Amino acid sequence: MASDFDLYQPSEEHGMLRDSVRALAEAKIAPHAAEVDEEARFPQEALTALVASDLHAVHVPEEYGGAGADALATVVVIEEVARVCASSSLIPAVNKLGSLPVLLSGSEQLKKTYLSPLAKGEAMFSYCLSEPDAGSDAGGMKTRAVRDGDHYVLNGVKRWITNAGVSDYYTVMAVTDPEQRTKGISAFVVEKDDAGVSFGAPEKKLGIKGSPTREVYLDSVRIPADRMIGAEGTGFATAMKTLDHTRITIAAQALGIAQGALDYAKGYVAERRQFGKPIGDFQGVQFMLADMAMKLEAARQLTYAAAAKSERVAAGGGKEDLTFFGAAAKCYASDAAMEITTDAVQLLGGYGYTRDYPVERMMRDAKITQIYEGTNQVQRIVMARNLP
Repeated sequence: MASDFDLYQPSEEHGMLRDSVRALAEAKIAPHAAEVDEEARFPQEALTALVASDLHAVHVPEEYGGAGADALATVVVIEEVARVCASSSLIPAVNKLGSLPVLLSGSEQLKKTYLSPLAKGEAMFSYCLSEPDAGSDAGGMKTRAVRDGDHYVLNGVKRWITNAGVSDYYTVMAVTDPEQRTKGISAFVVEKDDAGVSFGAPEKKLGIKGSPTREVYLDSVRIPADRMIGAEGTGFATAMKTLDHTRITIAAQALGIAQGALDYAKGYVAERRQFGKPIGDFQGVQFMLADMAMKLEAARQLTYAAAAKSERVAAGGGKEDLTFFGAAAKCYASDAAMEITTDAVQLLGGYGYTRDYPVERMMRDAKITQIYEGTNQVQRIVMARNLP
């Protein structure tokens, strides 16, 4: 057997990337995380730092001016940013979510037009699938796109759109043939400045307060027909393929949040003294930390395996059970993050329940990872239908 057996070990380049992103996140993003949450404001400092280091959209291929990072590298970036600020981690995560349909199914001209500004940091990308009456049942959407000569006219409302109002570009799913249900849905690129595009007030949320979530209103938005992503009627299939890949980025976000909470709790129990010694010396506390670390490492291994499958599929490989693994990674990692952050709050006792310490923010931020890009109940349905 070869001595350099690295089957389950990320490459040296991935390790170097982690070190550099962690250093950047701790220096440029972490100092603003509490303020961003408290004021529910967009983390502009994080965006500036990520763009300056070319970490805001690492997934964009080199031919469009991007870093050409693989799926695991993208996971590492999101994980390390989320470790200090979950809201900021949605910059690289949602840039991938919004632009991946263009990468998967868009024309070459569409890729050049929209991926190049994204790679340069001149624009951000959001993803518009959900609607007021179409959440888990995305196929029940009502937003319409009607052909009018060389254009389409879009009308409808999209809800729960991450980074809405900040992003310049939006991948919008709309019905082009109501008789065909999911096979009558098409995908389009809509620009923030298109006439008829407007945004609702920011949602007042439990967590990820620094990432604006707003409705997107499409009022007779007239766009060129060549902004359709792929052929007419293929939008829903593109949306589902996108989620197979991007659910892994939500798993990465969950990993980062959980790691941040575990790291803080470890430091706290080593310093906090009761009954004459650090509380970390008590077996009950040690058991909690052991369980937290075990769940986190299991989630990380599943997420990295899913990322490897994502990369092989993106490179033209087979299906690789990606639908199952993407759903499993997202579901398991987010459940683990909720448990780990809750335990971190418990370990800090009353201090953990206050905003003076970061673990209560991490606990609030972790909750959304069980909900968006498909609730964990839906993930279990997806897994059951795609058992490997």
